[in-house]
Amino acid sequence: MPKAKGKSRRHKYSYNLNRKRLYRSARRRAAPRIACSHIRHAWDPHKSVAQNLAEMGLAEDPNKALPIPKKLLVSGLEAESDAQQPGKKIVRKPYVVNEMELEASLPEKKSNTLSRDLIDYVRYMIQNHGENYKEMAWDEKNYYQDTPKQIKRKINVYKNFYPEEYKNFIASLKPEKMEVQ
Repeated sequence: MPKAKGKSRRHKYSYNLNRKRLYRSARRRAAPRIACSHIRHAWDPHKSVAQNLAEMGLAEDPNKALPIPKKLLVSGLEAESDAQQPGKKIVRKPYVVNEMELEASLPEKKSNTLSRDLIDYVRYMIQNHGENYKEMAWDEKNYYQDTPKQIKRKINVYKNFYPEEYKNFIASLKPEKMEVQ
């Protein structure tokens, strides 16, 4: 059965087609993707990016906002011409910067957690071998064949992530050792 004529032929590039006009209308409709919710709520789609950021008190270009001084005085101080800023813009939406500063000043939540398997592994090793890392390396439960240094590092990570739990665990081990002696 013969092939269709147009399918195997190489497609030619159309030089006369104006692609700018096609993409320009699509770009106009698309709003910029803004990650910060404070900026997103204060954004005016009818203004340019520079105008929106200037109204919020934010810098469009960080190099223009904090320029590196070209000339330094002999004493090492910056030139006085940089200290004067003749064309300051009026900030109409200062609440955006204030909310962002407030959000940045909040302490970070600790999201550091260890897997239950690693916690059980570390507790088993400490319970059976104490501080003897070489013995831990030879233990049959050391499935991943960790070296003494790797085991020590895992125990230190456990100590740093759960300091209170580690202290309680060590305190619970001391009575057991006294009974054995």
